[in-house]
Amino acid sequence: MGKLSKNQLSLQVLKKFRIIYGSVRQQFREIEQTCGVTGSQLWILQEVGKTPGIGVSELADRLSIHQSTGSQLVEKLANRGLINKERSKEDQRRVGLWVSEEALNLLKNAPGPAEGILPEALQTLSAPALLSLDNSLLEVIEQLHTCDDKLADRPLSDL
Repeated sequence: MGKLSKNQLSLQVLKKFRIIYGSVRQQFREIEQTCGVTGSQLWILQEVGKTPGIGVSELADRLSIHQSTGSQLVEKLANRGLINKERSKEDQRRVGLWVSEEALNLLKNAPGPAEGILPEALQTLSAPALLSLDNSLLEVIEQLHTCDDKLADRPLSDL
């Protein structure tokens, strides 16, 4: 095959973005249909299940989301009885999180990976490939006429 024009190449890259975005959305729909929670809520349940007593700040760091977003997601899960909150006896300001029995059953039946297919795929890339991708995506972001940096701190399933 001959050399692609810049326009053909940009369309080829656009199709790859569509595949990634569509695949991610499809997995989030499957999670919601199977579990009745969003993809980000499932990831939170998984992290709390792995680290009983974790606080909201550490949880937000693990998901790479803003702390207020993490608090809102935890609150929704607590209201549904999927997460239990308990104040620390040593420090009354600190609230630890635990998953409920219902959440444990939900996690057993959840389609994986709970963190989503994109974070899992990115974890498999080599450091040089990730650095190259990061630099290339930064170039794309710099060309966007409308760009909201605050979106970086929101879970993909909530976009």
